[in-house]
Amino acid sequence: QVQLVESGGGSVQPGGSLRLSCAASGGIATIYTMGWHRQAPGKQRELVAVIISGGSTNYADSVKGRFTISRDNTKNTMYLQMNSLKPEDTAVYYCKCTGFTTYGNLYESWGQGTQVTVSS
Repeated sequence: QVQLVESGGGSVQPGGSLRLSCAASGGIATIYTMGWHRQAPGKQRELVAVIISGGSTNYADSVKGRFTISRDNTKNTMYLQMNSLKPEDTAVYYCKCTGFTTYGNLYESWGQGTQVTVSS
């Protein structure tokens, strides 16, 4: 069973920075996509950024130029560097991974979420 553990959330003032981490473990053979999603109160969960195994990335328009997604394949870990944070970035951030287990099964796993609050 593939498990994802997020860390790095917290509270920050507008204009500040945070770095989120997501570590994957548990019978992983390959990780194809790694991505961050977020859900604000009363809103639907939305994609923030995604990075595939070859290193290609894609970002939501609202975070382009401010957020950077990266991954360390040797550690099965993904990061989200968030700069110039705005109050509208306030949400619970979830990581999501897809790939294949050591048994050859396709998996899609979500982390438990980490709160990011941007407020003065």
